[in-house]
Amino acid sequence: MNRFQLFKELRRHRKLADKRSIDFEKNKAAKYLVWVMSSLMVVYLIGFAIMFSLIINSSESTTSLEFICGIMPFLFVIDFFFRFMMQQTPAQMIKPYVLMPIYRYACIDNFMATSIFSSGNLVWFCMLLPYALMSVVFSYGLWATILMLVYFWLIFVLSSQCYTVVRTLINNTMLWWALPIGVLVVIALPWIIGGFDTFFDIFASSGRAFENGNPLPLLIVLCLLAAVICLNRHLQYVNIWRELSRTEKTELKTITRFDFLERYGEIGQYIQLEIKSIMRNKNPRKGFITATLLVFILSIIIALTEVYDSPLMTNFWCIYNFIIYGSMLLTRIMCNEGNYIDCLMVRKENILSLFHAKYYLSCAILVLPFMLMLPPVIAGKWSLLMLISYGIFTAGFQYFLLFQMAVYNKVTVPLNTKFIGKGGMENNYFQVLIQLGAFFVPIIFVQILQAFFGNTVSYIVMLLIGLAFIATYRRWLRNIYRRMMLRRYENMEGFRATR
Repeated sequence: MNRFQLFKELRRHRKLADKRSIDFEKNKAAKYLVWVMSSLMVVYLIGFAIMFSLIINSSESTTSLEFICGIMPFLFVIDFFFRFMMQQTPAQMIKPYVLMPIYRYACIDNFMATSIFSSGNLVWFCMLLPYALMSVVFSYGLWATILMLVYFWLIFVLSSQCYTVVRTLINNTMLWWALPIGVLVVIALPWIIGGFDTFFDIFASSGRAFENGNPLPLLIVLCLLAAVICLNRHLQYVNIWRELSRTEKTELKTITRFDFLERYGEIGQYIQLEIKSIMRNKNPRKGFITATLLVFILSIIIALTEVYDSPLMTNFWCIYNFIIYGSMLLTRIMCNEGNYIDCLMVRKENILSLFHAKYYLSCAILVLPFMLMLPPVIAGKWSLLMLISYGIFTAGFQYFLLFQMAVYNKVTVPLNTKFIGKGGMENNYFQVLIQLGAFFVPIIFVQILQAFFGNTVSYIVMLLIGLAFIATYRRWLRNIYRRMMLRRYENMEGFRATR
């Protein structure tokens, strides 16, 4: 079997693995909604292409190639960060192939080739192709147009490889966030030193080269891409084999006790379990730290700047800050417990006590974003009633929605391993849709209330809705528990199959 045949076979295995996934049917239904949203995005990109073409065609100071190449850094940065929401992490199903007589980089190279030729790298062409037809091809010819399109394709492939490198490093330690921040500073350095005109002129020079038929900018990007691909290939190999060959170490550890929780009996024990799981396990700890950093950074931006002082942004960021912890932790509810779900099933209503513990702890965590968002209230930017009502609404209605995932989640998420685990949470579109709904549905609801009844009435309505769900939390938690028990055999089979 030559390399091409091997790549083809591995690709077929990946497709079969997706179809045999526990969440295949659920993801299949959710993908239809993703396709609808993608269609809307395509319409917006075409609209941007028409708008840019109309502006450039009436401009005498900037050519069409200079303009599109001048805004390339903005497209690169937007594409890079957008991949954190949509693109899969580079987890590899390498275990089944370890003992097979294939060369050691086979699975890695298969993943690299798949990511390079992914259709996701062509999304921006919904804007670039109409723009090229309206403003480039008739002015500079077919060769210049081809150079420009290939140049941008390489840029977006470079973005995908940079994302994979950064995401892999961040999985090891959050300190690697300094790398993309440093790269952004380097890209923005001409702007910082010489202003926007200097910044734009440097990147617009690629467009001037394409006007003359010079492929030099394309060759520079190609060399940079080759270097990043080599780095990414080695990085994936090192991280995956580090987890495959890891050895267990026995270390003396200080046992942290939360004696004040002992008085709450079984629920207190489960609260301790939740806290210690976050403290001791890599993946839960990473999710908690990420949520905390997001809340802290956004709260500082809101308090010290005026960029988010409009009514829409005020509502969005206040609700967003409260729901961050829930979106990070509760959309995966029971997925961490899938590692030891058999132990939780040995006693009646163990799971119900666990739900109560998770709810109490999640509500207690909301105190942190509440305290961090008090400075805008003190400064007079925000209303204290708004802050309280949105916090109560999150603890009531939004947590009610997120806890519904306990009924349907049946994929185990590894507590520590990241690159070789079977749990495919990153591939689950259902969780993505739940997160988007938790973020945007309350915003739409608040905007409608404020349009008809004003701010104070809308805050009181949100407060009352939240209080109603908090007052009845025992009932809806028990309802979730009963529905989960009806599916317990199906769910347990999924948890065991994905360990």
